[in-house]
Amino acid sequence: MSNNNKQRLRPRERDAIIQSLRAGVTPRTGLQHIQVGRVREVEALLKDIDRISDGGSSIRFIIGEFGSGKSFFLQLIRTIALEKGLVTIHADLSPDRRLHATGGQARNLYAELTRNLSTRTKPEGNALISVVERFITEARKQADTTGQPVSDVIEKQLNHLSELVGGYDFAKVIGAYWEGYEQDNEQLKTDAVRWLRGEITTKTDARNSLGVRTIVDDANVYDHLKLLSLFVRQAGYKGLLVNLDEMVNLYKLASQKARVSNYEQILRILNDCLQGSAEHIGFLLGGTPDFLLDPRKGLYSYEALHSRLAENSFARAAGVIDYSSPTLHLANLAPEELFILLKNLRHVYASGDESKYLLPDEALTAFLAHCSMRIGEAYFRTPRNTIKAFVDLLAVLDQNKDLRWTQLIEQVDLEKEHNTDMPEIEADSDDELTTFQL
Repeated sequence: MSNNNKQRLRPRERDAIIQSLRAGVTPRTGLQHIQVGRVREVEALLKDIDRISDGGSSIRFIIGEFGSGKSFFLQLIRTIALEKGLVTIHADLSPDRRLHATGGQARNLYAELTRNLSTRTKPEGNALISVVERFITEARKQADTTGQPVSDVIEKQLNHLSELVGGYDFAKVIGAYWEGYEQDNEQLKTDAVRWLRGEITTKTDARNSLGVRTIVDDANVYDHLKLLSLFVRQAGYKGLLVNLDEMVNLYKLASQKARVSNYEQILRILNDCLQGSAEHIGFLLGGTPDFLLDPRKGLYSYEALHSRLAENSFARAAGVIDYSSPTLHLANLAPEELFILLKNLRHVYASGDESKYLLPDEALTAFLAHCSMRIGEAYFRTPRNTIKAFVDLLAVLDQNKDLRWTQLIEQVDLEKEHNTDMPEIEADSDDELTTFQL
């Protein structure tokens, strides 16, 4: 690791990385200090980011086993996108957050996405107000240059949004925010932000507070994401990247009708992105192989998606990976890459000070050999438990200076990664063969 990287390791980053990994979750910051492998996958996504910046669109399904590093990879690409000047939004799907619904679950997803809206200067989220005010600042500069009223400049810049569903009211809400800004009316600004975040739930409230007749609801979430991508472009950013993780929650929906409705929404997004109908927007959808491949409940159960997402037969025959495919199956970490990862973790735990390393290199080799004996090749196919155990080992050595690593490694209790996100799914009466008996 370079000296520059060592100097950039701040205590806050170090603590965030260690605490996240000990809890078995993906760190939100400092990923560059521990990232290893997956060079070809990152290169492929960098091309997607460039395409978004140039006015295009992209969609990728990031497929990997439970514990294989999907969430880490999504977070890594999000960090790169922020550095490249994009705005990112991210959320995990859950029973009350999905792409299509009739009971508010899709609007809940949109609200979560906008709460997590991030920019390079605000990578932790809650950057929506900053984006709106940056747009208004640019409009004021232009108004000062041309001598036009700021409201006219805003209307002119957002005029093209009226061609899209909900675009007229979106532009009107931005105008209302400027009006509140100019008049020092905090309530009007708050109402405008609540509308943009999808937090106003009735059209009556929207009409009374902002004079608009529509709101973000289950039926128009994707339309508002497209509006948001064009708006952030007007605000001076290069585009919008949408990260959706835990897509397996769609696979787990008990109702076939609900699954199909969500898969139809995915098909709409896929068609728009592949046909060039969307601009300055990209989607990363993280899921397990079951979510994609299962012929009864997965994406492959929907024929239109199956035909579009099927594996490249020529690549399969040649034994290679097609990195331009919409589906990107994460390759396993090689044992050598996992060794480098442990070295990085040792470095991070020591806050970048080599004199404070708690383990020599031979201890890392011994630890990996122990993992291999305990759980076989799973220690690098789904490395989350291996990483968690290693950080726990460092914590014990750090707190007990009299202990030797040779005493502890053989005592590390390690189990294969079990998919806790995939409990038994109750079959519903809509599915084929659920009532079949011999």
